[in-house]
Amino acid sequence: MNVSEAVDKRMSVRKFRPDPVSDETLRSLLADASRAPSGGNLQPWRVYVVNGESMTRLREFLPTQPPMDAPEYDMYPKGMTEPYKSNVFRIGEMMYATIGVAREDKEARRAQFGQNNDFFGAPASIFMFLDRQMNQPQWSDAGMFLQTFMLLAVERGLGTCPQEYWSIRHKAISTFVGAPENEMLFCGVAIGHVDETAPINTLRSERMPLEQWTTFV
Repeated sequence: MNVSEAVDKRMSVRKFRPDPVSDETLRSLLADASRAPSGGNLQPWRVYVVNGESMTRLREFLPTQPPMDAPEYDMYPKGMTEPYKSNVFRIGEMMYATIGVAREDKEARRAQFGQNNDFFGAPASIFMFLDRQMNQPQWSDAGMFLQTFMLLAVERGLGTCPQEYWSIRHKAISTFVGAPENEMLFCGVAIGHVDETAPINTLRSERMPLEQWTTFV
């Protein structure tokens, strides 16, 4: 598989098979992903891996914690304008359509959103933290690390789902993994084998035309 094929195949998986992923595979993925660009070679990422027995414990731990924390950053900008607002709305409608959930069925939508708490059935997850002294450029480094990690996962026959959802449960995750106060949770990434039979995994998000966001000067 070449890079272009991995980029095209990568998707946010929202239903995984329970098949385990070995610690050795995760170590290899993370080590290779650490070759991602990093300004000044700061390598600001701090990664916590939850897999196997620790994932079982995390699933048991989460229901004992508050269902929501005040997030430390906004997942989306306040007062979003077009085309961003429509893009967010459209992908939500497309996703719920794959599982036959109508717009007015709030209970079913909440239930699907709640699948974040179960990592969509994934057997493993990584959590990306950043030292609080870091600034926007280092968040960019973290994003490049995560994209590299997700593409490498595709190459190895695995699927992923980046979850900024955990920004609203950051206290529970920080407590569970034992992150120090100076580290801030950015996101999690669920990882495992894709359930190819799940209708929700047929979703392919749209992309705006190149002309809409690119200017050749």
